[in-house]
Amino acid sequence: MSVFSKGKGKKAIIIRILKVLILLGILGLLVVVGMNQYVRKTGGALLTTQEDSTYTKENPADCALVLGASVYANRKPSPMLRDRLDKGIELYKNGMVKKLLFSGDNGQVEYNEVEAMKEYALKQGVKKKDIFLDHAGFSTYESVYRARSVFNVKNMVIVTQRYHEYRALYIAKKLGVTAEGIPAKAVSYPGDTMRDIREVLARSKDMAKCIYTPEPTFLGDVIPISGDGQKTW
Repeated sequence: MSVFSKGKGKKAIIIRILKVLILLGILGLLVVVGMNQYVRKTGGALLTTQEDSTYTKENPADCALVLGASVYANRKPSPMLRDRLDKGIELYKNGMVKKLLFSGDNGQVEYNEVEAMKEYALKQGVKKKDIFLDHAGFSTYESVYRARSVFNVKNMVIVTQRYHEYRALYIAKKLGVTAEGIPAKAVSYPGDTMRDIREVLARSKDMAKCIYTPEPTFLGDVIPISGDGQKTW
C-alpha cells in the first residue's frame, strides 16, 4: 500500500469520527432542549400571580420559600435578592403565607446569605418567630428537598425571579410538595443573558436529579415550619 493510500485511509477515518461526534453533539443538544422545555412547561403550570393565588388570608400557605442569591461584603442583599425578599415579605404581611423560610448558602464563615436575609426581614417588621433559616440551601434542589424533609413543609409559595421559578416548581412537584410560584417583580439585572444560558443546563441537571432523588448535602433534625423560627438561627 502506498503512502498516499495510507494517508487517504486515515483521513477517511478522521472524517467518520468527526461525523459521529457532530451527530452525538446534535443529539445531546436536542436532549437538553427537550428537557428544558419539559421543565418549563411543568413548572410553568404552577406559576401564578398574587391576585390569582389559591392562598389567601383565610387559607394561607405554610410558608414562602425565598431562595437565596448573592449578598455583598457589607451583608446587604444584592438587588436580585432584595426583590425576592420584598415579594416574600409582601406575601407574609398580606397573610397569604404563615412563615418565611429563607434558604441560601452559608457554606463559609465569611459568606452568609440567610443571615443577610433575616436582618433585612427584621427591619421590615417581620416577627422573629416567623423567620426560618435554612443555612444549607446550597442549590435549588437542596432548598426544596430540605423544605420538605427538614422543615416539614406541606404547601408553600416559592419566591424567586421568573426564569428560576420553572425549575424550582418542577422540583417541588417531583418531590411531592404542593407549591405555586409568585415571582419577584420583573426587572433586568446585570448578567441576565449568562444566567439564562446556565439555567437551561441547570434544568436538565435537576430533571435528572429528580429521577433518582439524592439526599442533600445535609439533612439533620426535623424543625417543623409550624414552630418557632428562632430555633433555626
